[in-house]
Amino acid sequence: MPRNKRQRKVIAPPRFKGFKPYGCATNEEDPVELLYEEYEAIKLADYKLMNHQEAAVLMGVSRATFARIYEKARRKIAHALVETCEITTISGNSFSDQNWFLCHSCHSRFTIPRKVERKDCPLCRSNTIENIL
Repeated sequence: MPRNKRQRKVIAPPRFKGFKPYGCATNEEDPVELLYEEYEAIKLADYKLMNHQEAAVLMGVSRATFARIYEKARRKIAHALVETCEITTISGNSFSDQNWFLCHSCHSRFTIPRKVERKDCPLCRSNTIENIL
């Protein structure tokens, strides 16, 4: 029996819910689901130019596990680009040190300190917020 997967640490969730191809015939395939930890791996390795060991420590996984997450993310993105599929983001098996929220009124993403009892958007003061991570 395989052991349970450890949760992967994500600094912040993606600032988007998905991407759609533009200027081509729509593909009727299911969208490619990019997990938050896969997005984090791409961000750390390709955007922030960290080596795999540094990124693995930040995410709380081994270097080999980080390499597998990163490779899976690259394959998903390549598939979506070549096959013109939509990319959607889902939380997957991840956690964050902070609770992240999305405001449905102004679409801002923010954190609220755990000590604060008031739960509303700091920008527009709307209470239509959703916990996203």
